Amino acid sequence: MAVTPQTNATLADIARELKKHDTFALCGHVSPDGDCLGSLLALAFALESLGKRADVLLATSDPIPADLAFLPGAERLVPAKEYQGSPEAFVACDVPTTERLRDASEVQARAQVKFTIDHHAVPTVMSDFNYVDPDAAAVGILMWDLIKELGVEPTVDMAVCCYVALMTDTGRFQFQNADERAFRAATEMVAEGASPSEASQAVYQSRTLASFKLERRMLERIRVADSGKWVLSYVTVADYSESGAVDADAEILIDSIRSLGGIYTACILRERESVIRGSIRSKVDDIDVAEIARSLGGGGHKAAAGFTFKGSLEDAIEAVSKAMDKAVAAYDQERA
Repeated sequence: MAVTPQTNATLADIARELKKHDTFALCGHVSPDGDCLGSLLALAFALESLGKRADVLLATSDPIPADLAFLPGAERLVPAKEYQGSPEAFVACDVPTTERLRDASEVQARAQVKFTIDHHAVPTVMSDFNYVDPDAAAVGILMWDLIKELGVEPTVDMAVCCYVALMTDTGRFQFQNADERAFRAATEMVAEGASPSEASQAVYQSRTLASFKLERRMLERIRVADSGKWVLSYVTVADYSESGAVDADAEILIDSIRSLGGIYTACILRERESVIRGSIRSKVDDIDVAEIARSLGGGGHKAAAGFTFKGSLEDAIEAVSKAMDKAVAAYDQERA
């Protein structure tokens, strides 16, 4: 594991500390993805198997993506604003900063002891016990290891949740982070009852018609760099309205343009009411899109990152184009 300034405890230390408490609130980042939700639910099941109480919170009141509603335990998710408890312990999963906890930051403040389990490398600490492994393909891997450290026998529900966490954060095991460790963990999860075909069908083969309508508009606007080494496209507020799409319908769009041959990076911009949300992906190991995202006010992982841009769509397109031009040029220069 890479050494990070945020890590001050091992998973064994965290397991030992978790066992000392009886009531927990668990939460991840705003706009939770498969890794976030799967990790939270897996940990909740593990803690409950030890006789603990674990409430799983959402950072905002927004509904979770429809393609993740099949996750075991998804029905138990509670918006943090509706949670009035004062848990002994608060566990932040897949979230590096208090700001990203949004509404749940108040719950975190009420807890007696705080934990962080994450793989985002940021120079901040927000908990008493922190375990951050940027080399982990997904927090779902860390949660799988933590379940073992807790001495819990993995159940099918835990395996499914951790598998979906890993599958989604590796882009169906296609991203650069799909390493030996990821496949080894996936094998263990499948052995414990996770079904790759069922998980894939639920997440990737259950698109709405609105999603396809949104994709058609996005494809009509593709912009490829003069160098041919990055691609960018966007969808507008009007596109959402006219197609009947919601945010979840746009999540898969980045995968469509990322598949373009010859490119190094890809970006999708989604215009929402007052901001532009961007998703960016890398297809080469030595271009860190998290750095590009940070230059635009966001963050993420080396191969997959995101950002929120406050300004016009035209300004966002210009800023992202310049940032990708710079990253591609630096990469080509290093290889020359």
